[in-house]
Parts: sequence; C-alpha cells; structure tokens
Amino acid sequence: MPLHIVLHEPLIPANTGNIARSCAATGAHLHLIHPLGFSTDDRYLKRAGLDYWHAVNVHHHESFEHFAAAQVKGAGTFYFVETWGEKLYSDVSFRDGDYIILGKETTGLPEELTEKYREQTIRIPMSGATRSVNLSNCAAIVLFEGLRQLGFPSLS
Repeated sequence: MPLHIVLHEPLIPANTGNIARSCAATGAHLHLIHPLGFSTDDRYLKRAGLDYWHAVNVHHHESFEHFAAAQVKGAGTFYFVETWGEKLYSDVSFRDGDYIILGKETTGLPEELTEKYREQTIRIPMSGATRSVNLSNCAAIVLFEGLRQLGFPSLS
C-alpha cells in the first residue's frame, strides 16, 4: 500500500504541481481537499507537474470530512504537518498506507483538525528565521522520510 500526500485547500498551483511530480516519482497517492485556490486546468499547475500527471493517482474530496469518510478504517494513520507539532517528523514510525496531511500555504491546517489530532501532528525543525518551509518542500521531506523507513519500496 502506498503512502499518501493530502493537501488541504492548497492555494498555489506550482506547489501542487511539484508535489504531484514527487508523487509520480514515488508512487504516493495525491489527495486534494477542496476548495482549491486554482483550477486544475491551470497552466502553472500543469507546468510544475511537467508531463507526469498521467502517473499520479489523484483523488479529489469535497471536504476533510468527505476525505476521512472515504478512507478505509485502520488502513493508515493520519499525520498532520504543522510548525508547532510536538513530535518531529523523523520520530514517527511510518507504515504503508499512512497519510501525510498538509494545509494551505497561507494559514496551514484548520485548528479544529490539529486539535482533534494533536498526537498525530508533526513538525519539521526550523531555525525560526521563517514562518515555515515551502509546502512542496515539506511534502517531499516527510514523504521521503516515510519511504526511507519503509526501505524505499518499489523504488530504484
């Protein structure tokens, strides 16, 4: 079972395109929770994903509730990436089928989600010189840590 990247209401098409490219390269599934801050026909989205869109398993969801209800119970753990998470992303033991959930570029994830899943909220360490790391970089950092822990399944 692959890892999953979940983008909650992403705003910047280039970030989503870059994340889609990482998903294509690794076999991770991409979940997009609406509303999106762009059209999926956006030329910047397509340009950032280059010609890899055909290799991405993309799933669209109307809301977080719709996304959560669509997932098979017990299939994987939801991990929410936020700047204030108490655990480092590298301290999590990733398993096949886990979900890496990232919020919109301007505001992150809704507080009601991160409060509900506080124990599953993780962070990437930073110096404090910036508010956060770019969304596509966050997705890649955590995705590749999960894949490393799993032994880079099906990757050469």
